[in-house]
Amino acid sequence: MIVVGISPLDKDATVTLMADGRVVAAVAEERLSRQKMQDGFPRRALAMVLARAGVKAAEVDRVAYGFLAAADEAALMRKNLAADTAFNRSPKPRKTAGLIREALGRVTQRDFGVHGLKSAMDRMTKPWWKDLGYALCSGDGAFGAALNRRQYETWVREAVAAHEKYQAELLSGLREFGLETKLVRVPHHETHEANAYFPSGFDRALVVTLDGYGSGLAGTVSLAEGTSIRRLHNLDFPYSLGTFYETVTSALGMRPDRHAGKVVGLAAWGDPAVLGPVLHDLFAWDDDGFKIRRSSDVTLARRLAAQFPKIDLAAAYQRVLEEVATRYVKIHVDRHKVDTVVLSGGVAANVKLNQRIYEIPGVRRIYVHPNMGDGGCGTGAALVEFVKRGVRPEVPQHVYYGPEYTEAEMEAALRAAGVAYTRAGDVEAEVARLVANDKVVARFQGRMEYGPRALGNRSILYQAKNPEVNQWLNARLKRTEFMPFAPSTLYEDRHLCYRNVEGAEHTAKFMTVTFDVTPWMQEHCPAAVHVDGTARPQLVTAETNPSYHRLLSEYKKLTGIPSVINTSFNMHEEPIICSPDDAVRGFLDGRLDYLALGPFLAKSSDEVDNATAARRLGAAV
Repeated sequence: MIVVGISPLDKDATVTLMADGRVVAAVAEERLSRQKMQDGFPRRALAMVLARAGVKAAEVDRVAYGFLAAADEAALMRKNLAADTAFNRSPKPRKTAGLIREALGRVTQRDFGVHGLKSAMDRMTKPWWKDLGYALCSGDGAFGAALNRRQYETWVREAVAAHEKYQAELLSGLREFGLETKLVRVPHHETHEANAYFPSGFDRALVVTLDGYGSGLAGTVSLAEGTSIRRLHNLDFPYSLGTFYETVTSALGMRPDRHAGKVVGLAAWGDPAVLGPVLHDLFAWDDDGFKIRRSSDVTLARRLAAQFPKIDLAAAYQRVLEEVATRYVKIHVDRHKVDTVVLSGGVAANVKLNQRIYEIPGVRRIYVHPNMGDGGCGTGAALVEFVKRGVRPEVPQHVYYGPEYTEAEMEAALRAAGVAYTRAGDVEAEVARLVANDKVVARFQGRMEYGPRALGNRSILYQAKNPEVNQWLNARLKRTEFMPFAPSTLYEDRHLCYRNVEGAEHTAKFMTVTFDVTPWMQEHCPAAVHVDGTARPQLVTAETNPSYHRLLSEYKKLTGIPSVINTSFNMHEEPIICSPDDAVRGFLDGRLDYLALGPFLAKSSDEVDNATAARRLGAAV
């Protein structure tokens, strides 16, 4: 049986082809179009997975899509609007204005530097009339409740129109391939449940999905046993932790669909206690879960951003997200006496949150789907179809599901760009030597990774000994980040570098969770360690990626260190590179020292002395 899964078309449109419960190929349209978070029907991606699998469209049995029909989605949205209006008529425990006044009294002066901010006390500046408008609109009482309803109504109108638009594009696109009669629809959160549980390899787990919106919901908790997933609790939209975090991302001047990770990094610099009480007051709890007051209102976050340091605002939203989500999960962990949690949905992209869930007392094991956002819904939808028909899906050991290219194609790209190159006799050993000698090496090898993380095949590598790399290399790549680069670490050395890894080893292969680092890691790899003493590793095994594992092993022979910096091979606001042509262009645009393109090694004609650059940066700071 062959099933093609297509993720929602509103962003990060992705196609997965599965045969007999096994993923054969998967790719996001953005990697081929070169437009980050590409929306619309993924024609290029669909054509590529069919070609990669050697499958004709006529041989496809089902096309599974992770949303209901547009009319059904619209009905769910309008039903939730009426319920939310009634909920917001109930009074809050405390007045927002009083809570903000108390919070202002908790702000302390700090003079340390935060790369990317003017100062630690940097705030969002707005015209006085906007600040006044935010204060009026986010206040308590009937006016605030009416405004919240109006913002929700606007969202519903726009969302209904978007579902109708993308439904038309889906049907039209499938018609082009002769697949329109094979379409089946899967409720959105069922796709997240499936891709969280079935690839985990666990036989019993609490399945938690958290995102912005999906088929009337913003989250679910289910109990999975064998091939059965039984729903325990729904979080109705708009009580969405995804939307909650999007509001602060937007209030800080960033794009919610792209930059939430920057907020996670920024949060570690601030004091969450300053604004924690203000945000916790928004949540109303019952025995099973929570609702969020004024959850459609965007003005409170903007009001706070103008009055408080950015680092404190980010810290509070991150901490409250962690505390609310862990409290929600713990209710059901305790009630159902389950020690294993699997996660999916856009909120599960928050690696610090995932660590906190893993640290819940009684939780021993955790798994996060590698493509946890909506880009993974096509995979989940396909999995649902197989399980319905009695097929237990394969547990994947890697996610190298994307395209790969021949040596002839790689060599042609180098020649076309006029880049001088040599063929390395032992490319893994040579790259290890270059990284050990303080060179920045872009690595292009084998099949491209599925999901948002670069996992060694489309990565930029550098030694992790000098923390200043987070500034000068990001500047070279035209990026602004607040979190340090992630490390790739030999699996067999995981205990040397990280604490409390047992039970999370499998998901850590995909860079989906942070851990507290050991003193050894802090001393020898400070460039990979955040200010809060955590890191987000990729644990590399010889089974998942033999070539990359060998590179790291060679590096360890030279340095005694089993970890290197691994950041995605792309320029600012571009998708991760896909083809050899993309790789050569990224190598030249980023002024990187070397490009390891398959077996070929190219040296920059403008090679930079990285050690000198780091010393100069340190002196300037």
